[in-house]
Amino acid sequence: MKRLINRLIQLVITLIGVSFLTFCLTYLSPGDPAAMVLEASDTIVSQEIIEQTREEMGLNDPFLVQYGNWLLGVAQGDMGISYSGKKPVIDKLMEGFAGTVLLALTTIILIIIISIPLGIFSATHRNRIPDFLVRIFSFIGVSMPSFWVGLILLYIFGLKLGLFPIATASVTPSGLVLPALTLAIYQSAKYTRQVRTVILDELHQDYVIGARARGLSEKAILWKHILPNAILPLITLLGMSIGWLLGGVAVIETVFAWPGMGRMAVYAITMRDYPLIEGFVLWISIVYTVINFLVDLSYTYLDPRLKKGDSR
Repeated sequence: MKRLINRLIQLVITLIGVSFLTFCLTYLSPGDPAAMVLEASDTIVSQEIIEQTREEMGLNDPFLVQYGNWLLGVAQGDMGISYSGKKPVIDKLMEGFAGTVLLALTTIILIIIISIPLGIFSATHRNRIPDFLVRIFSFIGVSMPSFWVGLILLYIFGLKLGLFPIATASVTPSGLVLPALTLAIYQSAKYTRQVRTVILDELHQDYVIGARARGLSEKAILWKHILPNAILPLITLLGMSIGWLLGGVAVIETVFAWPGMGRMAVYAITMRDYPLIEGFVLWISIVYTVINFLVDLSYTYLDPRLKKGDSR
């Protein structure tokens, strides 16, 4: 319980620190937010109106007062108004949330389906032809840039064969296939190598030698002993990938015109939409800290040694 409370305190401190640094960077960024809001209306305004808008937005207040007001608003679910969208930031984030979550979940499922069987198969056939083939796939998959793979898939299956749409303005199953497959190819290649390494390490442990001496089959050793011990490091890697995917994969979403949070962030940076950028960065920090917290929490329940130590 004490460990859980400490992790929650660290999570809150991390989020406050990230919010402060994000607000500092946007505060020091060039440009007048009041002028940007008015210019977004495509109208020419006088300096008096700009100054009045600055006063209404609280931009003439001291820095710490502005940060405090913004942080208080965030705590109440108000992240401000998007300059480009002219709507609450939280609404803009939710517009890209569904697409990003769907893309992330599909990619994670593909990663698990591809990498875990290949990694186990490669480790159990070490230094044989199947192992060499899997390692070649991993090497090639990790070496190829994701955006290049995406463009190749888009050219072949979208432009030439016409099986999938080249661009989509909404979340559709057909538009999901190519971006998810692009992300899965790179991530699966990386995870296959990790799974292979973890399984090989476990195969040389003393408990495996003892299980073989007791006459257990290799299949029983793999499923009942090796995989339960190998799952902890794999959960850490999977958690990092989930955080990365939920943060919005900007390059891939831009290549496929997928309506997700990464593409939205690129647009916000282009338009210098500072409230939306602040909201997006805060979203990423929340995702990473919460997932790291859940990964640490899962360790306590999956590893009996940690669970026993926590109870004391």
